Amino acid sequence: MQNMELASYIEEAINGEVDVESLVERVEREVKEIQEGYECFITLANDIRQQVKNLEKTRKGKLFGVFVSVKDNICTKGLRTTAGSKILENYVPPFDATCVEKVKKEGGIIVGKTAMDEFGFGTFCVNTPFSIPKNPFDKSRSCGGSSGGAGCISRVANFPHVAIAESTGGSISCPACFCGVVGLTPTYGRVSRWGLIDYANSLDKIGCMGSCVKDVALLLEVIAGYDERDSTSLKTPVENYLHALKEVDEDSKIVERMRVGVPKEYFAEGVDEKISSKVWDAIKILESEGIPYEEISLPTTHYALPAYYIIAMAEASTNLAKYCGMRYGLHLRLEGNYDEYFSKVRAQGFGEEAKRRILLGTFARMAGYREAYYLKACKVRRKLVNEFKQAFSKFDALLAPTMPILPPKFEEIEKLTPAQAYAMDILTVAPNLAGVPMVSVPCGLVNGLPVGLHILGDHLQEKKILQLAYFFERVRKEKV
Repeated sequence: MQNMELASYIEEAINGEVDVESLVERVEREVKEIQEGYECFITLANDIRQQVKNLEKTRKGKLFGVFVSVKDNICTKGLRTTAGSKILENYVPPFDATCVEKVKKEGGIIVGKTAMDEFGFGTFCVNTPFSIPKNPFDKSRSCGGSSGGAGCISRVANFPHVAIAESTGGSISCPACFCGVVGLTPTYGRVSRWGLIDYANSLDKIGCMGSCVKDVALLLEVIAGYDERDSTSLKTPVENYLHALKEVDEDSKIVERMRVGVPKEYFAEGVDEKISSKVWDAIKILESEGIPYEEISLPTTHYALPAYYIIAMAEASTNLAKYCGMRYGLHLRLEGNYDEYFSKVRAQGFGEEAKRRILLGTFARMAGYREAYYLKACKVRRKLVNEFKQAFSKFDALLAPTMPILPPKFEEIEKLTPAQAYAMDILTVAPNLAGVPMVSVPCGLVNGLPVGLHILGDHLQEKKILQLAYFFERVRKEKV
């Protein structure tokens, strides 16, 4: 059933050709086995059978009978939500995030909360006191971060599944690439952030991961849309993304008329030559199908990494200030003065990487340093946005490698300095800073490990990049 597209499965489930209730026992068993083998969840739902029974009364919805995993920084009513941090170890939300509400309304079944780096602080999904997911291609390697659990379960699930994930600087694209699945990060504001435990408010984006482009398009169609509870939510109508892919099946010239650019900075030093070669093979496949490309330059990319980390850490240090042991999360016995109590709670509740980012972010916001660091980073961000807008005035999409390296082994990650670990985000932080949509789609293997083709689009052009990704996915299958 893994190879069946969700749309086909849902149609059969609604018509009664598939008995969802009888499927539950197998899914529960498989989820537990997957957790034992790959550790991709922090918390498993214990009410799956009841969710299905409730659905059987209505037998309708765009996600009817689909099993959905949710990244653990997205609130789920009655289901523990830790954001991968000890400071929220026992937090059980009394409400659902907007995206979870929408999934349930359309018949989706929540199976559990997927593993992640603490508050999203990481590229390899190892910065957490909870589960550290193992790569489906090699268990000694990372799934990528921070949505590592979402990438892992999207690859290994042998049942109708799709994942809700979240990205701040590449946290959907990276694990999608490392786990060989499709990951879509939408335009900032395209999906409501209400119910998301923030990392950096101006950067966080809730998105989708799945085994194929159609599945991801379907989930986006469900969770996208305006939400009055989120001040950053965009009042833009939601397109029928599945229908957009059907249009490609009916007339491939829709994609063949597209023009694509290839930024030379995304193939610069630091990107594994074998990865570059595999991505160029993908670009040449599209060219052979009538989609021309042109090499371009996005020079501000060179400054994207430091700008991203200054902005993200500054916002993170502000967001995490509320975890002081008084109102949210971990609390200890009240003793000592306020500063002593506050420091003790945060010292016990936050991991090493969270503390590092709080300190760096607080420094960047301090009087005397704000203009030297934070405001300059914001200027770089504006320049990046302008460069992308200029490129998209000429091109429908930009193509690049998703990640500069293959999934590393855990023993290799342990040897990296923080600066070296941050440098792994070099290809994903620029589009995340600009808030443009992007999709990572598998484009082959190097040494038996997956490589991702990153397709970037202009703001609110999810339809275009999904059509191009779907076309590539289809053509590649024909050629393999």
